Amino acid sequence: MIYVLEDDESIRELIIYTLNGQNMQAKGFGTPSEFWDAVHEKTPSLVLLDIMLPEEDGFSILQKLRAAPATKRLPVIMLTAKGSEYDIVRGLDIGADDYVPKPFRMMELLSRIRALLRRSGADNDRQEEYRVGSLYVNPVRHEVQVDGKDVVLTLKEFELLNLLISRQGIVFTRAQLLDEIWGYGFDGESRTVDVHVRTLRQKLGEAGNYIETVRGIGYKIGGEKS
Repeated sequence: MIYVLEDDESIRELIIYTLNGQNMQAKGFGTPSEFWDAVHEKTPSLVLLDIMLPEEDGFSILQKLRAAPATKRLPVIMLTAKGSEYDIVRGLDIGADDYVPKPFRMMELLSRIRALLRRSGADNDRQEEYRVGSLYVNPVRHEVQVDGKDVVLTLKEFELLNLLISRQGIVFTRAQLLDEIWGYGFDGESRTVDVHVRTLRQKLGEAGNYIETVRGIGYKIGGEKS
C-alpha cells in the first residue's frame, strides 16, 4: 500500500487514480492527522510526501518517520512545489529517498516509485557481510555498525554504502552511482550523489573517511590511495 499525503485534492486524486490503474494500491490523505492515524493502523510500503501541508510540514513528518523504529527505513519520496535546491537538500539530509519537483509528469513519478519499491524489496544476492576497519555492513539484514554501534541510514544511503563496500577498490563515477542506485538519470542533478555521500559520511563518523573522493571522477571504498 502506498500512502499519498498531499493537501491539493486534484493532485492527490490524480496520483491515486494513476497508481490504482497500474495495479498499485494507494490511499490518499489531505491532512497529517489522517495520515498518522493510517500509519499507526498499518505501515505502508512507500510514502509520497508533500512539503507544504496544514497542521505540520513534510519535513517534520519525515523526521518523525525516521525517528520511529517501525518506519525508519520506510521509502519516502518528497513532493516539492518549490523545487528549490534548499528544499531538495534539506529533504535528503533529513532522510528522504528521492524527490519530485512539481509540476511533474506521472510517468516519471511512476518510474521513480517502481525503482524505489524494487530496491527496497529486492533480495541481495551478494555475500552476507562486509567489513572495512571499524565499519560493518550486512546487506541481508540491512545493518550498518561502526565500532559495534548501530548506524541508522536511509534506504538510498544504505544502497550507496553497500554498493561501494561490496566492490572495494572500484571507483564509481557520479553518473554510474545515479544509474546503479536511482535507476534513472537525473538531468544535471549529479549533486544528489554528493549530498548523499556527505550525509553518509556524517552518520558514519570517523568511518566516513573510508569513503574516498577520487578527484574529477567519483567515489570508492578501499584499494590503493588516490
